[in-house]
Amino acid sequence: MESKYQTQEEKYEYISNQHGGYYRHNFTDHAYLYNLYFPPKDVFSHLKDNIHNLVLNYPMAQDALAELISDVINQPAERIIVGNGAAEIIKILSGSLAKKIIVPVPSFNEYVNAAPEGHAVEFPLEFPSFQLDVDKFADEAIKVGADMAVVITPNNPTSILVPKADIIRLAEKLRPSNCMLIVDESFLDFADNKEQISLEQDIAKYPNMAILKSMSKAYGICGLRIGYMLTANAEFAESVRNGIHIWNINGFAEEFLRILPQYKQEFDDSCEKVKIDRDVLYKKLCTINGMTVFEPDANYIFCRLPDAALSGPEVTKRLFIEHNIYIKDSVGKTQPEADRYIRIASRTPEENNVLIDALKEVMYE
Repeated sequence: MESKYQTQEEKYEYISNQHGGYYRHNFTDHAYLYNLYFPPKDVFSHLKDNIHNLVLNYPMAQDALAELISDVINQPAERIIVGNGAAEIIKILSGSLAKKIIVPVPSFNEYVNAAPEGHAVEFPLEFPSFQLDVDKFADEAIKVGADMAVVITPNNPTSILVPKADIIRLAEKLRPSNCMLIVDESFLDFADNKEQISLEQDIAKYPNMAILKSMSKAYGICGLRIGYMLTANAEFAESVRNGIHIWNINGFAEEFLRILPQYKQEFDDSCEKVKIDRDVLYKKLCTINGMTVFEPDANYIFCRLPDAALSGPEVTKRLFIEHNIYIKDSVGKTQPEADRYIRIASRTPEENNVLIDALKEVMYE
């Protein structure tokens, strides 16, 4: 890999055009958003002990995989579609099923990117609070004739949660227009009172709702690629299922799902640990003069740089070149003043402390 770049500047250019494989390049990754405290060592030992079978045999197909997720989330298997990461399901939702999809922005870009030209409508979040006004959003969805609306909660990149009551009101407002509401709960495990906030256990009440979840983030398994969609709408479930090919999940991912219910306590503990580290990082970021720091509900923090500081892209680049630390700027996002914002993933307390010191050092000329 070293041959791809000679200098730290070339390394930055190379890395900023990649979508993963970061661990091969020896830098501190505060850009990607995963749980560093899960899975426990036992999970890796189990996968290692079973490596022959997992490599040599065909994995299971959709129905059996849905049964495995059903054991994890305590929902009937027929409501579940298992994807090769949430990205596979997003591609089906945005790319094939939605005639017109509406997405609040800034957001995870894939929902818009996966849609054919002219099929996606971007709805700007309230600025500068980045809150979602669900009534305005519903009105706009109905006005543009959207048959699918997306809400990410907590949102990426803002790390802000949409209250459960708002989402329920939104679903009910969209229902007469036959608009499906996709609620992306990929980061909800890092929010407080996640059991009360999640709509998973209430899904039967809302036939025009589907919950989407990337397991990579919360479970720390980006390389295994697992995501799922949950809906009580049998017809919608079937249309998504039809877009998935027969062996979309590999044997390692399948085996991970099989043993996951044994580790519920370890998983819950790991999320608590992530939240403690994130809250300390949030408080420290708040001490930086002139920095606007949005209170986070996920495992990452959205910040507006001080007016006198360098731009987001410049700060991001200097942080990498001078300190070998990678964060995300917001320039690829649809939002006002995108070049003033950065998103920082929380890591270990030690790494977070190094990041704070480095950030203070590179923010100004």
